[in-house]
Amino acid sequence: MSSTALGAEKAIIFISDAHEKFYYEKLKEVRYQDVYHKALVYCLGISDDTRRNIKSIYDFKTGNVKTKCLHEGWQTSGSVKVVRMAFNLYCNGTPSVLDYDDAEEQVDECRMYTVEELFCCAYAPYFWQAVQIRYPVCTVDVSSERPLPCSPLPSTGITRLPWYYETIRLPATHPLISIF
Repeated sequence: MSSTALGAEKAIIFISDAHEKFYYEKLKEVRYQDVYHKALVYCLGISDDTRRNIKSIYDFKTGNVKTKCLHEGWQTSGSVKVVRMAFNLYCNGTPSVLDYDDAEEQVDECRMYTVEELFCCAYAPYFWQAVQIRYPVCTVDVSSERPLPCSPLPSTGITRLPWYYETIRLPATHPLISIF
């Protein structure tokens, strides 16, 4: 299935008709029609479980994610990946890490957001589509003659938990060495 999403130039792939319907319906309910919300809604529509439990995952009034949903009984191994991917694209981080007080548990939760952890599943093509929705300028077709440069966006006002980066510091496995 593919469709052109809200003025986008490229067709969006959907896992099912229900996913496509969910995307367009919920996009009307979010606070803003920006790439953050589009990626969030797209991701949360991938799984039947996340579509059914959307109100446990995201607060449409406040625009906040509900990280406690990752511990609810309806979650499956696939749905937690969908939720984490959605949170990562929406928040620019790993917001559920802050649900833990212990530093080791925080690091373990942070590892659940790695590319290897998230993309090693049947949802990988749809996760890539979500990344393309979130970063339309940075994910151009590499077969094109001149890929567009990806310039970093300022994080001020974008990250939903700005103090998060001051709280969590992952240990380096080996010292950084420069060859220059």
